[in-house]
Amino acid sequence: MSQQAGEHKGKKRKHAAAEAGVAEPSTKRSKKDKDAKRLAKEQAKVDKGKSRATDDAFRVVRASLTVSVPPVFAADLRGGVEEMLDSMLMRYIPALQGVVLAHDRLEFLDKSATIKADCPFAICKVAFDATVWSPQVGMKLAGKINLCSPDHISLLVHRTFNVSIPRHHITTDEYEFEYGPAENDPEFGANEAAENQTAEGAEGQVEGGGRWVHKLTGTKLGDAEGYLEFTVIGLTIANQMLSLVGSIQPDPFSPTHVPVAPVTTATKPAKAASRPDTVMMSEKEVDEMIEEGEDSEDEDPFQKLGRMADEAEAKERRAREEAEEAARKEKKRKRRESKAQEGDADDKKSKKKKKS
Repeated sequence: MSQQAGEHKGKKRKHAAAEAGVAEPSTKRSKKDKDAKRLAKEQAKVDKGKSRATDDAFRVVRASLTVSVPPVFAADLRGGVEEMLDSMLMRYIPALQGVVLAHDRLEFLDKSATIKADCPFAICKVAFDATVWSPQVGMKLAGKINLCSPDHISLLVHRTFNVSIPRHHITTDEYEFEYGPAENDPEFGANEAAENQTAEGAEGQVEGGGRWVHKLTGTKLGDAEGYLEFTVIGLTIANQMLSLVGSIQPDPFSPTHVPVAPVTTATKPAKAASRPDTVMMSEKEVDEMIEEGEDSEDEDPFQKLGRMADEAEAKERRAREEAEEAARKEKKRKRRESKAQEGDADDKKSKKKKKS
């Protein structure tokens, strides 16, 4: 009876509300509310992804290329061209202004290949779609911090591409570098340092040498997951590999962030105090210097050759001087002998005259 009475009262309320023109409130969500909530979640996901890293650097380019296919692929030209296109992956191609990540929709522009003269390679003109990562200067990207030092911050964009932010492009007025504990630090101990490195390595961020923290709050540079947004200010291409130079300054292209090389003024040395023009040395001093040079074990080969040449020249000069001295002595002896002979002859003549 009570259940029937309750149903009867519920029907009466519905009829009364219908007669009054008032709709009864429903506990079920409408379809519009569900769609709006779903769209809000999707938009939040999209916004979160955009704040982490923009996809503006990715683009698909329709490229054409002339390739020389080796004769080993004569029966399968498409396979040979695809293998040659695979060799371009993850390399910076200047014609495409970016790093080739993938290729698709290969198409031969001619119905037949060309073989010139005696060359066995088949020359083909092909077109393909290339997925290229092509960051530009001034573009805002985000990467994950994997190394911090007092001079720069190293990041990885999409876990692949290297980014370096030099010190003069870090907001040092807000952030400062905090050195991490050393392995042999008695205050922290080796175990704690190892635990920190293990935990940081699991997050993909290496902070064993330290980290950049805010001067006032002490919070780490970057978000909770270690991502940091930066502005591309330069591209570095070496061995077909692309790396970026970034900046987190609010005005990254300001001349104040350009490092200035120290200017050194050259002073003119005093000529008389440093070294005289000519140094007069005796032969004995020269010989002593030569003997001291012979005792040196770690002597440069060129210096050794120069020393040997100087020694030979000094020896030749001594021999020449000794020969000249001997010649002078011989001349003096012969002159004395000739004078003595002339004196004896004069004495004999004078004696003969006296006898006569």
